Amino acid sequence: MNAIVKRRVHVAAAAIISADKKQVLIARRPSSFDQGGLWEFPGGKLAPYETGLEGLKRELHEELGVEISCAQPLIRVHHEYPDKRILLDVWQVHEFAGEPFGREGQAVRWVPMEDLASYPFPAANLPILRAVMLPTEYLITAEEDDEDVFIERLTRALDKDGVRLVQLRGKTLSGEEYVARARQALALCREYGARLLLNGEPALLEQVDADGIHLTSERLMQLDQRPVPMGKWLGASTHNAEQLDKAAALDCDLVTLSPLAPTPSHPDAILMGWHDFQQHVEHAGMPVFALGGMTRFHANRARAVGAQGIASIRDFWR
Repeated sequence: MNAIVKRRVHVAAAAIISADKKQVLIARRPSSFDQGGLWEFPGGKLAPYETGLEGLKRELHEELGVEISCAQPLIRVHHEYPDKRILLDVWQVHEFAGEPFGREGQAVRWVPMEDLASYPFPAANLPILRAVMLPTEYLITAEEDDEDVFIERLTRALDKDGVRLVQLRGKTLSGEEYVARARQALALCREYGARLLLNGEPALLEQVDADGIHLTSERLMQLDQRPVPMGKWLGASTHNAEQLDKAAALDCDLVTLSPLAPTPSHPDAILMGWHDFQQHVEHAGMPVFALGGMTRFHANRARAVGAQGIASIRDFWR
């Protein structure tokens, strides 16, 4: 019996962000459409001759009456439905001309970022929700023994640098010391509106009500199911395709992928390089932060090849 050949659909979609960076525009699919009634990020199918950005500009003009001034790649999502394979080529739009409205009669709505998860979206849109809600910079704290220095540097990163996603490392600390530091870090992150992920066992969340857990690659590969509830963020460190597949199977919300470039702490590491990094990111299906020798200088290049942004210790922990 011959296998069913599924049609391939390439769609360009936009996460249109408000000027204050607090809201995103979503549209409701007409009831007559496939998955009608669900909300989505506006866009549409590409013509055979169009690039993703060209198709996006045309679709947003036709659907919303706006003209894109500037757009940046956000995430590419491959998703398989029973009857088709879809590629969502998603762009983040901060600059546009015109006031968006439903030119085709569809409902459109500006939604606060924190409320996105309460709207019903097609399954293919779920990785986009995560990417939209995450920042482009991921601070990994250094192994800092001096408590005052730790507080000073974390405060500077949150206040001066505007970091809004923090992973708390503390391998040199005892269990009690780590919990105490996590509580201090959480208080600071709450003050600045940042998310805090704990690098350790998921059970830590029973002692510190942080925003989530970041798994080591070793811990990731030992798990058979998602170890934290869906209301918490789950991150993981990955270094190859096998670990990325495992992260997807556990429904991780984000991952770091390394090593991309040389670092002083790992001078002899076998580097991935930009080409292999891009190939891995293309099929990851979740936000990926580039790690290993990354600085803000690399941020645009990382996003151009599909990354959510960069993760770093030394560039943020000055």
